[in-house]
Amino acid sequence: MTAPDARTTTRTTPALTERQEARRRRILHASAQLAARGGFEAVQMREVAESSQVALGTLYRYFPSKVHLLVATMQDQLQHMHTTVRKRPPSGDSPAERVAETLMRAFRALQREPHLADAMVRALTFADRSVSPEVDQVSRQTTAIILDAMELDDPTPEQLSAVRVIEHTWHSALITWLSGRASIAQVKIDIEMVCRLIDLTTPAAD
Repeated sequence: MTAPDARTTTRTTPALTERQEARRRRILHASAQLAARGGFEAVQMREVAESSQVALGTLYRYFPSKVHLLVATMQDQLQHMHTTVRKRPPSGDSPAERVAETLMRAFRALQREPHLADAMVRALTFADRSVSPEVDQVSRQTTAIILDAMELDDPTPEQLSAVRVIEHTWHSALITWLSGRASIAQVKIDIEMVCRLIDLTTPAAD
């Protein structure tokens, strides 16, 4: 999940009406439930349509493919995590400690739903250029979570570069854990190590 500049303007889409937004939320909820039960293969568009009580054609107008849908589901899950983090901010003394704490909290939330996490990560892996807007939203949401933990409103280019590296590491750690090639303890070590980049790009207080 490569982090674009958080200040870059994204391609705009027409605002949804209240009814359309409610329909979209039902679709994302159904996608997450199916994925949580059976992973990537369990998310079938016809079943999502039935579970969310929308016509199949309507579902495809919102999400052209399962990959589009699952990447959007990940953005939605990250948005929920962001809301939770804002309600209960990390307690670390330094920006690096706060970011590491926040990312491990997000990781543990995904750990509680391993099938869902695997489905969303596989969708990100399969995403082609047609899914770029959804992938960008995932990246921007992750960037926003990290910047909030850093307590930065106007990051420098160096700090944004550090954020991108941290995101790469977090994503890679998630993949290696899902594939059984890394323990939670190892993930924590790697996340804490890469978050030290923040301290290297943050000027010392006078």
